[in-house]
Amino acid sequence: MSLCFCGSQVDFSACCQPVHLNPLLANTPEQLMRARFCAHMTKNVDFVVATYHPSCHAENERASIAESINESWTRLEVVSTEAGTCPNEGYVTFKAFLEQDGFEHCLSECSRFLFENNQWYYVDGELDDTIAPRPLTVASTKIARNDPCPCGSNKKYKKCCG
Repeated sequence: MSLCFCGSQVDFSACCQPVHLNPLLANTPEQLMRARFCAHMTKNVDFVVATYHPSCHAENERASIAESINESWTRLEVVSTEAGTCPNEGYVTFKAFLEQDGFEHCLSECSRFLFENNQWYYVDGELDDTIAPRPLTVASTKIARNDPCPCGSNKKYKKCCG
């Protein structure tokens, strides 16, 4: 049993994994957003490509999507969700964090989703690029192999990030 990477505090097998196996199971834009973040954590390029709206032609961008997925993503914070101006549209504002070159970077975006053919799709988003990277601090104490992992997975360090 391991908690879902999306931060829901629910087991991955009961949260985002079923949506990875069948995107039609995402009942809301937020559920799809969380599953897309988990796909980054599990390196599931196919899922991310498949859940872009067809008008985005994501298959043509597979290489750059794979590059993004291979970043060191660490956590997700869903800030808000709201309905769009029509019933098949929704928005999710989120912050996704990654580590790069000793800094924690934050990707903050208000994403737009459309519901078509019984499925939610990611269409596009508006980035908030005002959040500056923060230096990562090194803990003053060493993490032992059997200590809880500092990433928040509730696994032992040796079984997770160690």
